[in-house]
Formats: sequence, C-alpha cells, structure tokens
Amino acid sequence: MDRRAFVRLLSAAPFALAQGEKPPPYRVVSGYRPAAVPGMPGPFPGKVVAVKSERCVDPLSNAADAEIVREMMARGMCALVGEKTVLAAWRRLFEPADVIGIKVNCGGRPWVVSSHEIVAEAVAQLVAVGIEHSRIYLYERFQDQLDDVDYALHLPKGVKIVAAESAHPFAPTPNRLYDIAGMPSRDENGGYDPATYVEANFFGEEDTRSSMMRLVSRRLTKIINIPNMKDHGATGATGCLKNIAYGSFSNVARTHSRGKSHTYSFVGTLAAVEPLRSRTVLQIMDGLRGVWHGGPFAPTRRYVFYPKQILFGTDPVAIDRLLLDVIDQKRKAEGAISIWDRSPEHLKADDTALRDADPNTNIMIREPGHVQYASTLGLGVYDRDSIDVQNLDV
Repeated sequence: MDRRAFVRLLSAAPFALAQGEKPPPYRVVSGYRPAAVPGMPGPFPGKVVAVKSERCVDPLSNAADAEIVREMMARGMCALVGEKTVLAAWRRLFEPADVIGIKVNCGGRPWVVSSHEIVAEAVAQLVAVGIEHSRIYLYERFQDQLDDVDYALHLPKGVKIVAAESAHPFAPTPNRLYDIAGMPSRDENGGYDPATYVEANFFGEEDTRSSMMRLVSRRLTKIINIPNMKDHGATGATGCLKNIAYGSFSNVARTHSRGKSHTYSFVGTLAAVEPLRSRTVLQIMDGLRGVWHGGPFAPTRRYVFYPKQILFGTDPVAIDRLLLDVIDQKRKAEGAISIWDRSPEHLKADDTALRDADPNTNIMIREPGHVQYASTLGLGVYDRDSIDVQNLDV
C-alpha cells in the first residue's frame, strides 16, 4: 500500500444546502489510496435485496426468531451476489486471510440495536469461509454501549469486541481512551489514528479534527456494516452512511448544536475517507426493529416499530435512500411531521425533553439530504428510479 501522506481539500457540493448555504471546507488527510473497486458502492451499485418475514420478530416480547433470521440472511446474501449456496455467497466477498470488522450499532439500546441474531449469523458464515475467530472484530466507538448489549454471550470465544472510548459523550462517568486492542491507553490519541483525519471548523470549537479509529485504518482488511432503521434528530434518518462514518471517527457530535446541523455534508465526507470507503464491502441493514421518532436512541418502546425486514447490498446510498421512505412513511402514519420538515414552528433547539414527548418537535433542522450528498461523492446511487430492489419473503 502506498503510505505517502496526501492531503486533499474537498470542494463544495454541486448543489447547495436547502437553507442556501455551502458546506464548510473539509481538509481530508490520509495515506491510503482507494482500491480498484472501492467497497462503497462496491460491485453492486444501485442494487438492494429486501428480505421480509412476518415471523422474524415478536412485537409483544421484542424477541427475534434466530431460525427465521438465519433463513433471511441466507436468502439475502445469495440473491445479492447471485450464488446458489450460502457459503459460495460469502466466499464472493471474503477469504480466510481477511481481518474482518463488524460495525454494529448500540445507540438504540436496549430496544433497537444490531440484532444478536444477525451479528451471530454473520460471524458464523465468516468462520465457515475459513476466517479464524481471532481475526474477527466487532466494533463500536463506546464501550459502555457495547457492555449494555453484551454480544459476547452470543458469539464464539476468540471473537474480539473493541471500542475506542469507554463512554459516550452524555455518560455520567469520565471518558477514557482505549488502544487498538480495546485496552486503556496512555497515548493521547488512544485508539484513533493521528495520521488519518478530517479537519473542519463548524461552530468555532477548539478541537476541529475527527480521526479514524486505528482498528479501521491499521488492522482490518474488510468491514461489514450492520446499522438499524432509525429516525435521527440531526440527519432525519440514520442508516448505513451515518453508522459507518460517525461510528468510525472521533469527535463527531460537534457537527450539530443549537438547532443547526452540519451532518448534511459531513456524514458522506467521513464515509468517503480511505481506507474506510474501500474496506467497507457489505451493508446489512437490520430492519427487524426500528425507531420512528426520538432516534438514534430508544430508551423506551414508545417510538419503536417493527419493519420486519433485512436489507442487503454493497451500496450504502441506495439502502439509505430506501430507509428515508421507511421512516417518513411511518411518521406520516403516526401523524408526525416529515423528516424533511424545516419549518421554524416545529423547531425547539436542543429541547430533548419536548422532542421526546412530542413527535412534531424537532431539536434542530434535520438533514436527510445527507444521503443525496453522499451520492455526489461517488458512494452510491440515490435516484429512486435507478435503484433495483429485489423483494423476497420468508
């Protein structure tokens, strides 16, 4: 790999923000060159396989059926890559020499997280390909969230579960940085790579740098992204793009404050940074459960719903384009304002208590347009008519 550091300044998007502003200038620093076929959008741009089953999860107990999920995973992977057997499908994307990262999402704990059943089946198939347990890493930025979800109970011994920080920014306990192995670090950068970062000044903050996790830049060869179907107060909806971008870089919460969000351009900018873009080769959107308001969190079941589906693809933009409709249609059915609503009358800046009580309250101007912006960076297909959706029922 060419390790000569290069710096590039991203130009503004070819179209302006909805509020008439241009995205801020971004200074992207990386020593990694893109793969011949970057993982995003990968070998299947614009293709999404949607596997649905009314039996996959019980809304009363919130429990998923592992056997049904296993069948959904098998059907989805075979349809995505065009293979007849499950093992052949996984071998199209992975090989025994790979070091695999599985980017889970724990932010919606306890009700809506990357399902144990989906994660366990992905690990099982990687092992079937011939990848050793010690070469598989589940990762998330915050250890406290991983602890609450407790994936270890559902995985074989030897699979590593790693975070870069001890606690999320709103936790009552002091935060500590971890190293690449998930152990407490004395390095001021901890588990983040000081040579791979994006620099931007959004609100005059002191720390203007967001650095990639060292695990991503220096150890993994391929990444599987397993986001949920969730509403989000800043981005409108959070799916593939935000999970892999904001979940692989430091210091990202600074992009939204006091009713304003810069997520419109920053989500895609982070996702496009090498080597994250090239190494993220598979998107498995967990739509067994979802959050239609108050996301990305789900401390109660008030806004939890059950799409009962899993989406498969290599194109994060195409999957997220479908997600925008899923969340907006559910909000419409519940009598809530659209994720595209930008009216001042519904804006109560940073009033999370009112937002949690009233689905017609926004705590900032949402930016669902971040999905389309990401398409302009070459991360995938946004135009709905150009997305090929294959629907399967189990």
